[in-house]
Amino acid sequence: MKRTALQRKTPLRATPNPSLTVKPKARKCAVKTCRSPFTTFSTFQTWCSPDCGTVIALAKVEKGKALAAKRARQADRARREKLKTRSDYLKEAQVAFNAFIRARDAGKPCICCGKPLADVAATLTGGGYDCGHYRSTGSAPHLRFDERNAHAQRKVCNQHGAGRAVDYRIGLIARIGLEAVEALEADQTPRKWTIDELKAIRATYKTKLKELKGARDA
Repeated sequence: MKRTALQRKTPLRATPNPSLTVKPKARKCAVKTCRSPFTTFSTFQTWCSPDCGTVIALAKVEKGKALAAKRARQADRARREKLKTRSDYLKEAQVAFNAFIRARDAGKPCICCGKPLADVAATLTGGGYDCGHYRSTGSAPHLRFDERNAHAQRKVCNQHGAGRAVDYRIGLIARIGLEAVEALEADQTPRKWTIDELKAIRATYKTKLKELKGARDA
């Protein structure tokens, strides 16, 4: 039996699905200096003209470059962190500690001579002032991070007057009391900080400095 092909008198027509129909959307251009209204049928178009599209594209390129540079800096910082020795961490902790002491004593006179910390003489010897240790970090390294042992000191007193130990002691007694000074002088307990402890000291004094500055600016 021979079959014959069916023939439709009317062609098939696709029935449109309302949910798949893209409707025009009214938007404002994403370029901040433009913000012109426009109509788009695309879900991703956020610009009103080719010029604004170029602005957005260039901004994305610059953002990508900035992100890549940031990641490179982070990777470089991580590499340098791995190469640091205990001595490097000790120096960084000391810098953070000294910065806090200088900020803490900013409004006080020099612990040695009682003069303003930043007068003409101090400026002539390098400007600013130091964090001076009563018992030096060389002779008493175990007291390098003891806040009682460190006070703001004019450069001329600290660097050119051999620390002026006698005058420092007189000023220190006036500031923290004889008992505390004698306790510092009697303290011979050795201290050996680990790298993790030095990291913690550095972080602690950076935080204390930030909080001190914030309180003064408030």
